[in-house]
Amino acid sequence: MRRREFLIGAGAALPAVRAAGQEGTLLLLSDDDARAIPSKIGKPETAQLRGLADRALTSGPWSVTFHRPTGSAINAQDYFSEGPYWWPDPKNPTGPYIRRDGERNPERFDANHHDLGAMAAAVLTLGMGAYFLDAARYAPHAAKILEVWFTDPKTRMNPNLQHGQAIRGRTTGRGTGIIDTVSLIYAAQGIALLKRTGRLDAELDTQVRRWYAEYLAWMTTSAIGLSEKRAANNHGTWWAAQVAAYAALVGDGSLAGMVWGRAREVLIPGEIEPDGSCPLELARTNSLSYSAFNLDAFAVLCRLAQESGVDLWRFRTAKGIGVARAFTYLTPYVLNPGAWKRQQIHPFTAGNIVFPGLAAVGLRSAELLEAYRRLPRVNSAWILLVDWIVRADAGYKNRSLTPA
Repeated sequence: MRRREFLIGAGAALPAVRAAGQEGTLLLLSDDDARAIPSKIGKPETAQLRGLADRALTSGPWSVTFHRPTGSAINAQDYFSEGPYWWPDPKNPTGPYIRRDGERNPERFDANHHDLGAMAAAVLTLGMGAYFLDAARYAPHAAKILEVWFTDPKTRMNPNLQHGQAIRGRTTGRGTGIIDTVSLIYAAQGIALLKRTGRLDAELDTQVRRWYAEYLAWMTTSAIGLSEKRAANNHGTWWAAQVAAYAALVGDGSLAGMVWGRAREVLIPGEIEPDGSCPLELARTNSLSYSAFNLDAFAVLCRLAQESGVDLWRFRTAKGIGVARAFTYLTPYVLNPGAWKRQQIHPFTAGNIVFPGLAAVGLRSAELLEAYRRLPRVNSAWILLVDWIVRADAGYKNRSLTPA
């Protein structure tokens, strides 16, 4: 694996964009894994990816401009969503909304969030089809989807989340809304794969990566972005994972280094207890779901660090706190949710959980690997990609990592 050296820095300036002609990163994949995967997947999985990619050919494109909230004066190209757990107050129906944790309001405006997720999933699926199936037919539609969402002056999303997870009567946007863009990691992975095929137009590639650079600058300098950075639960972890992924895509080593330092100094000691539990997730009404969601973020973050030559998997604070204990603490409950004794008001499903697999190969853990193999799997390109990463890397190749 080609190793990159990163500098620790604040990363406040607009991130530089890697020249389009360069090879670029594969984000969660090493070059070795990308080469190994085609030889390790069989006909059923190839057919599974082809089915997903063929369906993606008939979907989209999407744009934030296609569905707009009623009664809002915000720019038509601004992303907008409403907080999922906020409801009308029965005692004051026309007043500010009130929070009911874990209970999603079906009347909230969620169209932009839904379309963002669909767009990102399609880009990842088509990128995987173009790369792993060596199928040129997937690239043009992926390019169209990217153009409509990121670059077309009439339909592009403005690169900020000023109006994410608004609350009626309270706020027109919150840092909490940045959790809505976790799926942009999937899109970034798809873009990286499309670029490596040589079938992504260089100018479109540059423009899309410039959008990511602008969004990164907003995430890391705006008041809303910085409030999410300071979140002490899964929101802060996913903020860091997003920054690391987008920094890798655009080639910003300073921001990547900032995230590795933040993981060591803030996230791991601040969110994880010595026994491996995450107290702020345990306090939620769906505590198992949020605990697993947070560990997925830590696993993605650690994997991105690993592919940059930095080992966060084995980092320990002076008190012995590390992500490894968190993964081993929660995995038995992911396998057997019935044993979970804390509050979980909705049924827990493990089909889209990835942390045991990424942690298994990151920590060279046969126990976690076996647990991951026992999990149910949903039919999505993201889960398929993680499955393939785990399979390609399960030999626990001896990689040179910088101690964290």
